[in-house]
Amino acid sequence: MPKLSQWFIKSAVIYVILGMLMGITMGMKQDFTLAPAHAHLNLIGWVSLALMGFYYNAVPAKAEWRAAYAQFWISTVGVWVMIPGLILTLLVVPAGEPLVIVGSLITLIGMVLFAVNVYRR
Repeated sequence: MPKLSQWFIKSAVIYVILGMLMGITMGMKQDFTLAPAHAHLNLIGWVSLALMGFYYNAVPAKAEWRAAYAQFWISTVGVWVMIPGLILTLLVVPAGEPLVIVGSLITLIGMVLFAVNVYRR
């Protein structure tokens, strides 16, 4: 398995554990204010990054593209910025909204870079 695939899958596993802990905590408290952040963490952090890792494992030649490593870090930073920003926004902390915007754009750049790699020859 390419090292890049391992990076994506290992980080995705961390995000799903965090997402599950977040969901369990919300359930225990019966406070679902942060449900959108929980969903985004699971869908972007777990599902998207894991699928990218599986793709790079299935097509190892694509994992050799140098920009694929940049794509990993861009996608990762996007999650790191967007999810805390979304949590702050849901808690009505004004500083959260700019983080959500910036984090979302970073995440989009990571996905576009992934798409470029998928479609390039």
